[in-house]
Amino acid sequence: MKNKKTIPPKWADRFLEWYCKPSLFEDLQGDLYEHFYRHIEDKGIRKAKLIFVLNVLKFFKPYTVKKLNFLNQLTQFIMFKNYLKTSFRSIARNKLFSFINVFGLAVSMSVCLLMITLLTEVKSYEKFHADASDIYRVTNLYQYLEEEPNLFASTSIIAGKRIKEEIAGVEAATVMRRNFAGDFENDNQKFALRGIWADESFFDVFSFEVIYGDKDQALANPKSLVITDETALKIFNQLNVVGETLLKGDEPYQVTAVVKTPPFNSHIKFEVIGSFSTLDQAQMQRNATGWLSWQNMWMNYTYFKVADGQSIKNIQAALDKISIDQNSREKYTSIQLGAQPILKIMTGPQMSNSLGMNMGSETLWILGILSFVVILSAGFNYTNLSIARSLRRAKEVGIRKVVGAKRGQIFSQFTVEACIISIFSLILAYGGFLLIKPLFLSLNPEMSRMLQLKLEPITIIYFVLFAILVGFAAGLLPSLVLSKLKAIQVLKTTSNTKLFSSVSLRKALIVIQFTLTLGFIISANVAYNQFKYSVNFDKGFNGENIITIGLAGNDPEQVKTLFERIPEVEQISMAAMVLGTGERWGDDLKYKDPLDSTTIYYSSVDQNYIPMLKHNLIAGSNFLRTPTSDNESEIIVNETLLKRFNIGTPQEAIGEQVLVGSNKLTIIGVVEDFHYAPINEPIESFGFRQNLEDIQLLNLKVNSTNLVSTMDKLRAAWEDFDEVHPFESRFHSEHIARAYDTYELMFTIVTFLAFVSISIACLGLLGMGVYTAETRMKEISIRKVLGASESSLIQLLVKGFMYLLLIAAVIAIPATYYLFDSIILADQANRISIGLNEMGLGVLFIFCIGFLTISSQVWKAAKANPSSTLRSE
Repeated sequence: MKNKKTIPPKWADRFLEWYCKPSLFEDLQGDLYEHFYRHIEDKGIRKAKLIFVLNVLKFFKPYTVKKLNFLNQLTQFIMFKNYLKTSFRSIARNKLFSFINVFGLAVSMSVCLLMITLLTEVKSYEKFHADASDIYRVTNLYQYLEEEPNLFASTSIIAGKRIKEEIAGVEAATVMRRNFAGDFENDNQKFALRGIWADESFFDVFSFEVIYGDKDQALANPKSLVITDETALKIFNQLNVVGETLLKGDEPYQVTAVVKTPPFNSHIKFEVIGSFSTLDQAQMQRNATGWLSWQNMWMNYTYFKVADGQSIKNIQAALDKISIDQNSREKYTSIQLGAQPILKIMTGPQMSNSLGMNMGSETLWILGILSFVVILSAGFNYTNLSIARSLRRAKEVGIRKVVGAKRGQIFSQFTVEACIISIFSLILAYGGFLLIKPLFLSLNPEMSRMLQLKLEPITIIYFVLFAILVGFAAGLLPSLVLSKLKAIQVLKTTSNTKLFSSVSLRKALIVIQFTLTLGFIISANVAYNQFKYSVNFDKGFNGENIITIGLAGNDPEQVKTLFERIPEVEQISMAAMVLGTGERWGDDLKYKDPLDSTTIYYSSVDQNYIPMLKHNLIAGSNFLRTPTSDNESEIIVNETLLKRFNIGTPQEAIGEQVLVGSNKLTIIGVVEDFHYAPINEPIESFGFRQNLEDIQLLNLKVNSTNLVSTMDKLRAAWEDFDEVHPFESRFHSEHIARAYDTYELMFTIVTFLAFVSISIACLGLLGMGVYTAETRMKEISIRKVLGASESSLIQLLVKGFMYLLLIAAVIAIPATYYLFDSIILADQANRISIGLNEMGLGVLFIFCIGFLTISSQVWKAAKANPSSTLRSE
């Protein structure tokens, strides 16, 4: 088999096949190939390809070119023009049905346009890097004893160093560390900046554009600093600031390079980059054993670029060898190194300790499926109404076939009509897209930080192709139904086309459509009830009327003194984090057996925290002193820890000593178990500690009749105290609610889609109601003449549709129940019971909407005068 590089250019070969006469093609191609391979030996591959292309062009002459059937092409053009004209006339003649189809498709397509834009933008992440397809992130699959393994985006420093030194297939690798942040000072002005630590190979792996400075040496030396162009302008009011010095505390850092601010579609965001050697040398000088520990994987990251011609499988095999070697030195933990393509970070699985944000494949699948269901519902509308109107179009089809039209031409005509409606819908859908885009981005704070939903030229092309695809798909079944009619069937109706032996196709489509709509409504109701349940659940503490304020690195005692002067502030406590949201720190804890340990999650607090949050202290005493940075000696634990080590009763645990990390702490109190994590997670061992260095925020208990005025006082006091950092505050209850924003987000999205689906379904019912009333007008008139009342006529004609809705409910209720009970909420430790309230309200609502929609049209038909309908008979 020949190498791809030693064959002629494919496009030239295809061009030759396109224009050359079939009788000459094989001989001419054979001669050109023979000359091509001869030229490779004599002149090289490049000149041989060029000569081949020139020869293909040279033989483009009248005696080699196929005869074009211009008459046939002209006929095809005239036919297509006729299809367009007929389609436009049909759309204009049936205004109501056209409006229902266009509007229904437009509403659903606006949702799909949003999804197309989202997918396009998410897929663009990291593509700006040169050789992005060769860049990988090292991941850690961490397992402690027999516990469930967890996947982390971070890894150890020793793993990064060994990859750089030992794996030959790696062209370049860089070790990074997050949380290079703080106050930087220049000319007595402070600037709060955020960034990362990175080693000297950072710019060998990534393609962030260096404006000034030498990228090869920018991060080589300790105390080197790379800043972005925006940071340079903010601090120095100019770009070329290489050689300038910034102070971080008492440490001077020299600016060695200025880079462009990372693009929006990068998961690595920074304002500054500090040289990793600054940390590395300091830790090595301190002889810190934990720095190069295999388990020091919580804040470090390694990325590498695969060398040309190297296989990622071979590199993974080398990573496996490193993992085996390192794990052999560990007693309780096992870490498996993996490699994740950088192009799949945004759309890949969610990992702990991720650097930057991640959309996640699960989220994309859910949004994609929901969007597909919505467009499917609108497509059903078009199919339903088109098949219902097939009786009127049958005569048109019959006449066309009598005068010689083929089935394919009939199919093309109705397909073109569906595509025209879809293009009209696209124009309206674009307006809808512009309306819902800002609403979607505001659903969650992370959305606006992760997505912009900008329209690129390629996105517009996707929009048009999508509209054509939707038009073709929606019109496929009606086109097939109408095109297969025979001229003799002109006077027969096609409304009885069967999907199965005794099930009308139109009825089946209505059932499917309303099953999907009911599923949306029930899902929205369940998600909302679960959100309310989660937020209002008794978590074992009370954060009512408590405001949390971030310290931004300031001294806790100074800030506490600042707010104590405000009369509305009744109590103040210190804490490392807001519990109940999922945020937590952990460490190893041992009791008496040095070989038996567990992970204890903890938060550092002061003596005011436990009484302010109303934690139930069931034994022992609270902390009696303000936390300090050293001499930590006490801990308050929860009941679960006592059960884990069989310590005994809460009273018996007082005075016992435990080893947390390298600190020997005495248990002075036991609190009743509470949900320090979201309620969908089980309660594990937890403790309150006292370490001033961990304190990150203050909790303020306020008593005010005017919260707006109180917040203004707090903000004014902060701004007088700290001009650099913004005032960051939020009610404790807001923090808790954000921990369950997944349910809120699900409720919001599904509610919106339920509204869209209901609107489309009701439009479809409206169209079917109009059609039913029109086609059964004679029957209605005769029944009225024979004495039937208007109410009995409504009952007669509506019950068929209500029967279809009942079938949809019978399908939707158990399916949605199973989805939530066995899949979505199956792993939730605390969840609602799905009952009649969650299921029945949606069914009742859709029945009412359906009845009103259909009966309104039937009532108009029933009110009509029978004489005006029957006098023409």
